[in-house]
Amino acid sequence: MPLEIPGATHLHSGKVRDLYTYGDHLLMVASDRVSAYDFILEPGIPDKGEILTRMSLWWFDQLADLVPHHVVSTDVPAEVAGRALVVERLDMFPVECVARGYLTGSGLIDYRETGAVCGIPLPDGLVDGSRLDAPIFTPATKADLGEHDENVSFEAIVETVGVEMAERLRDLTLAVYGRAEEIARERGIILADTKLEFGARPDGTIVLADEVLTPDSSRFWPADRYVPGQAQPSYDKQFVRDWLTSAESGWDRASDTPPPRLPDEIVERTRERYIEAYERLTGLTW
Repeated sequence: MPLEIPGATHLHSGKVRDLYTYGDHLLMVASDRVSAYDFILEPGIPDKGEILTRMSLWWFDQLADLVPHHVVSTDVPAEVAGRALVVERLDMFPVECVARGYLTGSGLIDYRETGAVCGIPLPDGLVDGSRLDAPIFTPATKADLGEHDENVSFEAIVETVGVEMAERLRDLTLAVYGRAEEIARERGIILADTKLEFGARPDGTIVLADEVLTPDSSRFWPADRYVPGQAQPSYDKQFVRDWLTSAESGWDRASDTPPPRLPDEIVERTRERYIEAYERLTGLTW
C-alpha cells in the first residue's frame, strides 16, 4: 500500500516510485523496493530510495545546461524526507528514450537475431560488452507494471510523436548520454547505456523528468574490470538477478510463482553496490 502523506493524494505506483498530487505540483517518492524479472521483491534494499534521489539530483545539476529538469523543490513532507522530490506536472512522452554506447542486454539479443538494434544495423562480430563506434538511440515503448518495455524503431517513435519531436528527443538523449559517459569515465566507471524520460511544459519546452542516471535506469560498469565478450560486473542489482537465477534460490523463472525472499547477504551486498556507485560518481560520502 502506498504511504499516506498529509497534503498529498496518491496517483500511481510503479516498480520503485510512488507519485502523488501535491498542490500545483507532483510529489515523486522513491521507495526502497527492488524489482527483477518484472517482480517486486522482498525485502527492499535499505536506503535505496534516498540513494537514487540524491544521485538524480546530482546528475540534474550536471546536465542543467543541456536540458531543463522537472525538480521544483526538495522541501518535502517529513514522512518522505530525503527520498522525495516536488516536481513539475508535465505532459509525458510515451517513449523510453534509451542511449547505448555498448552492446549488451536487450540490444545484444536484438543484434544476435537481426544484426541490428531498433533497426540500426551494426557491424558483424560484436560481442557482449562491445563498445559501439558511436552511441545509438534505441527507444522503447513504456510497459505497464509487470510487463516488459519493447524496443522499437525510430520510425515507430515518429508515428507516435511526429518527426520533429522524435528528432529532438533523440538528440537530447544522445547529448545527455555523451555528457554523462564522459563524467563517469573520468571517475573510472563505464556508462554502458541509460534510459531517460522526457515531458513537455505547456509552452512546449522539453524537460528531463523521472529519475536520471541511477543504477536502476543505467548500466554502470567498473572500467578497470571491463572485458568484452562476457557479462560485466555492474553497480546495480546484479547480485539480486544472479541469486534469483542460481540453484541456491530454488526459483524457476519460467514458472508463474513469485520469487523467494532475498537473503540478508544479497540485500546488503546490493546496498553496498548502490552506495559505491553514488560515492564514486558524485565524489560525495554516503
